[in-house]
Amino acid sequence: MTLKKNILMGYGVVFALLSIVIIWAITNILSLRDATDAILSENYRSILAAKNMAESLEAQESRIYMLLSYAAAAGEIQEELRAADLVFIQWLARAKDNITIDGEQDLVNSIEQTYSEYRELVFSAMSTQGITSPESGDVLRLSSVVRSKCNQLYVMNEKVMYAARDRAGSVAARAVWSTSVIAASALILALVFSLFLAERLVKPLRQFIEASRIISAGDYTVSVPVRTPDELGLLAGEFNQMVSKLQRYHELNIEQILSEKRKGEAILASIEDGMIVFDPVLAVTGINAAARTLFGLEFSDYSALHCDDFISDKRICGIIQQAIETGKKPEVADEDRILIIAKEDAIRHFLFSVTSIRGKDGQISGVVLLLRDVTHLKEVERMKSEFIMAASHELRTPLTSLGMSIELIRNQIESDLAPREKELLQVACEEVDRMKNLVHELLDLSRLEAGSIELDFERVSVFSLFTHVSEIFSGQLDMKKVVLSVSAPNSDIKVEVDANKITWVLSNLISNALRYVSQGGQIVLSAWRDNLNAYFSVRDNGPGIPLEYQAKIFQKFMQVSKDKNSGSGLGLAICKEIIRAHGGAIWVDSAEGSGSTFTFMLPVERRYG
Repeated sequence: MTLKKNILMGYGVVFALLSIVIIWAITNILSLRDATDAILSENYRSILAAKNMAESLEAQESRIYMLLSYAAAAGEIQEELRAADLVFIQWLARAKDNITIDGEQDLVNSIEQTYSEYRELVFSAMSTQGITSPESGDVLRLSSVVRSKCNQLYVMNEKVMYAARDRAGSVAARAVWSTSVIAASALILALVFSLFLAERLVKPLRQFIEASRIISAGDYTVSVPVRTPDELGLLAGEFNQMVSKLQRYHELNIEQILSEKRKGEAILASIEDGMIVFDPVLAVTGINAAARTLFGLEFSDYSALHCDDFISDKRICGIIQQAIETGKKPEVADEDRILIIAKEDAIRHFLFSVTSIRGKDGQISGVVLLLRDVTHLKEVERMKSEFIMAASHELRTPLTSLGMSIELIRNQIESDLAPREKELLQVACEEVDRMKNLVHELLDLSRLEAGSIELDFERVSVFSLFTHVSEIFSGQLDMKKVVLSVSAPNSDIKVEVDANKITWVLSNLISNALRYVSQGGQIVLSAWRDNLNAYFSVRDNGPGIPLEYQAKIFQKFMQVSKDKNSGSGLGLAICKEIIRAHGGAIWVDSAEGSGSTFTFMLPVERRYG
């Protein structure tokens, strides 16, 4: 039998029991109705007839007395007497038609016979004017006998009606008790059967649950017994087949999985760069040997480690948190992606990168922090800077002497030289000046990178800075017919900066714009601020900067144009270092053919000394 048939059979049994209770209740209700009908229909009409006949006799007696007292109105009274007689006869006929009790027929016949004698006597006396007093003849005696028999008929039917009422009460009580007993029996049977059916259905399900729990623990040898041919039995068979296939799959793949795991662990162990895996709450879920050695962690359980527990630079943990919240790789400048770790013997520099890990549902499941040792690169960069500074110092003196010598020769013998010789001498002077400027820029950049340059902070007005640089370039602007406009805020902004250094930055940006903007072009200086920072921008309508150069133009010796008049490629690098020394940042927004906008941000108040 199928599971569906078992369930339907259970409901069928309950339905049958309820049907029995309902049929029994209906039968008892019908019995009560029949008893009530008997009370109302069988006896009530006889009681009513007896009562009305007695009242008719009383009316006749009162009319007889009136005939004795009011002879003048005898005709009218006789008519009323005949009407009362007619009423009696009508109710007597109804009583004769409703004979339902033993002895009732004889009593009704006796009433009819006695009333006939009474009627004959009354109406014969009325026709002969023989009624002279209430006691005359047997009129009143016969009337009393008829009334007495009517009362007997009334009492007889009343007793039967009460007996029928008692019988109906007995039927009702029996119906209540029998219905209650049958209903209780049906409920008990339904409950027992339901518990039996539920247990029969649930027991195999419990076996499935227990088997699933064992399989989850890794034991694939469990099986569920097949005891019935219904759906549960079929399910047990399919379940056992599934477990058998899982066991074979587990046996086939466990070695491959372990091999891949060991391979992955070997790869991680062989990576020289430090690698740490964090979950969404910044707890460590994986760490390789290089990272353990780097942070001095023992080869023990790392499940309780948190980012803040072993990384002293809180900025790193903040960047990891940002990657988890946004799901994107944080945008951090290359120079800010350096983690410095001080060891007993030396200071080491690490270039870090943060990469998000997404699960199957696309949600962030973790973050990987990769630490690459760039200490040797930093050392090379330091040695390069020291070499550039030393070379610049060594070149500055001979270049100054060479420039003075060429200028002296030019002043003394320029009149004796041929045009071609004068041209060569002029080129030599320009190249010496260019070399001197390059050496000065290299020295300034080296000092800025080394942090040895001193800044003279003072509180200055942005409007005064714009006015100063506008005056510096007034002549060049007029020569090239370029318009330099200032878009200043309604209220002047004041910042605490080294005015000379910021003026140099603005001058360099305007000089670059003048170099590339066409004749009749436009350059716009703008400034605005928020709660903490002031922003400066230099916008031009020149040819713009190609996208591939925009991320590189702040690097040393990077030139977009290969024109010999394009400069040394150090100006923007110096600008960047000056802005960084002030605690700010500089960037560019540009599109080819739409001009360029260089923007830098400075703190309104000095943040460090």
